[in-house]
Amino acid sequence: MWSRDGIRWGLFSLPEADVRALPPLESATVVELGAGSAFFAAALARAGARPIAIDLSEDQLATAARCQAVHGLRFPLIQADAHAVPLRDGCADLVVSEHGASVWCDPQVWVAEAARILKPGGWLVFLVNSVLSTLCVPDEGPALPALQRSSDQLGRMVFDGVEYHPSHSEWIAVLRDNSFAVEALHELRAPAGASTQDFYEIAEVEWASRWPVEDLWVARLGG
Repeated sequence: MWSRDGIRWGLFSLPEADVRALPPLESATVVELGAGSAFFAAALARAGARPIAIDLSEDQLATAARCQAVHGLRFPLIQADAHAVPLRDGCADLVVSEHGASVWCDPQVWVAEAARILKPGGWLVFLVNSVLSTLCVPDEGPALPALQRSSDQLGRMVFDGVEYHPSHSEWIAVLRDNSFAVEALHELRAPAGASTQDFYEIAEVEWASRWPVEDLWVARLGG
């Protein structure tokens, strides 16, 4: 993942050049919440941004540090909870989460933290499972071509662990409560010619070619 070319999104590595979800990155301070091994932050650094990668896992950040040494990149790696980010108010131009805090943390809390650390007019861009894929995923295995649960089961959900999968209206409410305006919602599918994906057991290519498998939200903080 650290060796990928350019910034790519989601299960099927869709190029940012095609999706166009991010604001200008040159010299921008970007905080990634739930960065894991920080491969996405590395891509941001190569694009000219100044990333700060935050994750709760000591092991993930140790992997990130080894990858930094191998690839000759340096940016801050901070072990912390996205519910309590150890950064000052208004320090970031952009906050991102690519299947990180956006899925594993309470949106009522982490979105408020994102708003706190962003400058007025700053951007929040985050990737989550699509609402439809969440409704179509059974208790085990990838999404099926029929609903597996009702919409009132969305929100705080338990699979292998606790995950958060709000409805679209719930996401909009959380964002508005924290002074964000929704600028875009990109519904990501498998691209033509895709053969497989090896990241998460959310959906197989055939399903993801027909329906959105991920939702990529773009919001901007009011001044």
